[in-house]
Amino acid sequence: MAGGIAGGISEVLSGKKNLAKGIKVDVTEKETKIDVNIVVEYGTRIPDVAFEIQKRVKKAVETMTGLKVVSVNIHIQGINMPENRERKENIEPQE
Repeated sequence: MAGGIAGGISEVLSGKKNLAKGIKVDVTEKETKIDVNIVVEYGTRIPDVAFEIQKRVKKAVETMTGLKVVSVNIHIQGINMPENRERKENIEPQE
């Protein structure tokens, strides 16, 4: 999720949906359900990351909108492996 959680959620809630940011929001008159898709770094504790995202998203949405957040579901889309990052950094353009 590039660009920050709050920015992504506010875009979705305002109708400027950018699904590339990995957030899906179902909104009714008084409550909302949120799905967040993330890629985690290798070696991070996924339960800790997921809990922190849930906590921050819920607080941000309830503060910004006044809606009750009934669920924040975290979906792990992948794991960013260290060797993948190193390869991408070391690849130089061919002339």
